Amino acid sequence: MQIRRASPGVGARGAQEEIGMQEIVRLVGPQQAVEILGTTLVGVNVENGKRLLVTLAFLAVVLLLERGLEGLLRLGRRYRGMARLEFWGRQTVRVAMVGLVLIGLASLWFEDPTHVATAVGLVTAGVAVALQKVLTAVVGYMVILRGPIFRVGDRIVMGGVRGDVIALSFTKTTLMEMGQPPAVQSAAPAVWVQSRQYTGRLVTVSNASIFEEPVYNYTREFPYLWDEMSVPVPYTADRARAEQILLHAAERHALALHEVGEEALQELQRRYLLRPADIHPRVYYRLTDNWLELTVRFLTKDYGVREQKDAMSRDILQGLDAAGISIASATFEIVGLPPLRISEGTLGEPGITPPAPQAGRPSG
Repeated sequence: MQIRRASPGVGARGAQEEIGMQEIVRLVGPQQAVEILGTTLVGVNVENGKRLLVTLAFLAVVLLLERGLEGLLRLGRRYRGMARLEFWGRQTVRVAMVGLVLIGLASLWFEDPTHVATAVGLVTAGVAVALQKVLTAVVGYMVILRGPIFRVGDRIVMGGVRGDVIALSFTKTTLMEMGQPPAVQSAAPAVWVQSRQYTGRLVTVSNASIFEEPVYNYTREFPYLWDEMSVPVPYTADRARAEQILLHAAERHALALHEVGEEALQELQRRYLLRPADIHPRVYYRLTDNWLELTVRFLTKDYGVREQKDAMSRDILQGLDAAGISIASATFEIVGLPPLRISEGTLGEPGITPPAPQAGRPSG
C-alpha cells in the first residue's frame, strides 16, 4: 500500500483560506448568531435557520394537502347536482388551510403566548391602516359565506354588474356578465345584448361592494321572476279580443301554478304573504294619447326568459293577424292648412297664384 502525503504548501494554503472565511462569516454568542465582517445580523442564527427550513417544509405539506383535497372535490363534477357541494367544500378547505397555516406559524416562531398577542396586535393595526380595502373585502367574504346573500350559481346584480356567480375567493367575486332588457339598456355599464343572456365577459367585483351597494338576487329562495310584455293597439280595435290573445299566449308559455311547486309556493306565502292569485297571468290597461297599451304580467323561471318571450310574441302576432287587429304606432294628424287658390294667373308658376294675405297683415 502506498500512502501519499499532501504537499505542505497546499495544506497551509487551504488552512489559510478556511481561517479567512471564518473571519468573514462566523457564529458568535450563545445563540450562535451569524456575524459577517464583524457585523452581527439581528435575528439570523442557527435556531432561526432551522425554523425557516421547518416552515418551508410545513407550507409545502399544507399546499400539497390543499391541492389533494380540491382534487377530490373536483371528482364530484362528474355527478349531477354536486356543483354546490364542490363549492362549499372548496371554501371550507381554503378557510381550514389558512387557519392551519396561522396556527403552524405561530407554533413554530413564537414560544411565549404573550409574544403572539403582541405580534397579532401589531399586525392587525398595520393591516387595518395599510390594507383597509383588502380587509373589508375579506370581511365581505366571511359575510357572504355566513349570510343569505348569494352563492355560486345564483344570478345577481352586484357592484352594478348583472350576471351569474361562477367563482368566489377571499377578496373578489367573479361573474359571467349578462345583457340587459331594453327598459334598462341605458344603465351602466353599457352592454350590447338586449336581454338577460350572457355577453361572454367575465367581471371581477370586490367583496367589499356588499357593504356599499345593494345586492339583487334573481334566484335565492324563489327562483322565479315576474315579467311583462306590452302591446299597443288602436282605440278602435277589439280590446276584449286583444286581451284574450295576450292571456292565451301567457297561459300557454308562462309558468302555471302547479309548475311552481307546492313547497316553494307555501314557503313564498309564509315569507312574503303572497296570494296565489298573483301568480296567474293578468292583462292591465294603460291609456295614452295615441293608443291603448295592453300589458300582460306573467311568472317565468329565472333562466330562459328570452326564449319564452319570443314564443309568446309569435303567438300574439299570429293571434292579432287572425283577429284583424293591428299594432298601433305613432301617428300625426294634420288639423289645418293655409288657404290655397289655383287660377290661370301669370304671377309665378303658370296657373298658380300665391295665397291671399290674411286680415291685418300687409301683402308682399
